[in-house]
Amino acid sequence: MAHARGVARVDVCRRTDEDLERKKHRDPVAAAERSEAALDKVATRKLKDGSPVHSFRTLLDELSTIVRNTCETLVGKNRGSAFQMTTTPNPAQHRALQLLEAITM
Repeated sequence: MAHARGVARVDVCRRTDEDLERKKHRDPVAAAERSEAALDKVATRKLKDGSPVHSFRTLLDELSTIVRNTCETLVGKNRGSAFQMTTTPNPAQHRALQLLEAITM
């Protein structure tokens, strides 16, 4: 996924009915016009739920804080059993993971 390097943008919110309706009646040759919802998103850099708008790069940055640690117990001077612990994704990371799983290539 790192090969995309921010070229692809992940749209975090679904298209509005207004956007879909406008698409049905637009001239395919004319320059695209952004809907009010899209203009609001650009101006505020926030989604309807108040969360920040992300690019593909910033979503990957958000996900980079999820880590898997290998823990090992010591019994005296001998190594004991080892196990892995992965940090729990916060809500934004959980949503980012859902969006990445939805990408089809």
